[in-house]
Amino acid sequence: MGTNGSTMLEPLRQGLPPLDPTAVSHAASCALPPRYEAVREARRFTSRTLDDWELGDRFDDVCLVVSELVTNALRHALPAGAPWSADRDGPVRLHLMHWTERLVCAVRDPSHDSPVARDTGDFSAESGRGLFLVDSFSDSWGWHPLAGTLGGKVVWALFRLRQPAA
Repeated sequence: MGTNGSTMLEPLRQGLPPLDPTAVSHAASCALPPRYEAVREARRFTSRTLDDWELGDRFDDVCLVVSELVTNALRHALPAGAPWSADRDGPVRLHLMHWTERLVCAVRDPSHDSPVARDTGDFSAESGRGLFLVDSFSDSWGWHPLAGTLGGKVVWALFRLRQPAA
C-alpha cells in the first residue's frame, strides 16, 4: 500500500467505475466499545446489515474481514487505559457501504499509525495474520488518515459484487 492518501485510496478505483459517494445504495455504521466483545457485536451487525441488503451470500468473507479489521483496531490502535465514555461515540466505528458493484467495509480508529501487514511466515501463529487474511479474502484494501476533529485513520476493504441479472 502507498504512503499518502491518494495511493492508499487507489485500489478503490482500480478496474471499477469511479466511486461516487453520493451514489451509495446503502450505508450503515455502528460504534464499537473498546473491548474484545466488540468483535462479536461487529459480526452480528454485519450479518444483519448484509441480510437487509440481500448480500447474505457474501457473509463468510465479509465477516472474516470485519473481524480482522475490528480486532486490529482494538489491539493496535487504542491507547492503553484511555478513558471511554458511553455517552459519546465509541473509539472504533465500523462502516459498511454498498454500491451496485462493490461493498466497502471500513473501520475507523483513533490511531495515526499505518497498519502493518506482518509476514510471520508461520500460519499456525496465534497473531500477525490479520491483514494477510484481509488481503486474501477481499478484492483490495487500504487505509487513509483522517483530518479535522475526528483524527485517526480508516482501514478499509473492498469486495466486488456480481452485477444483478438484467
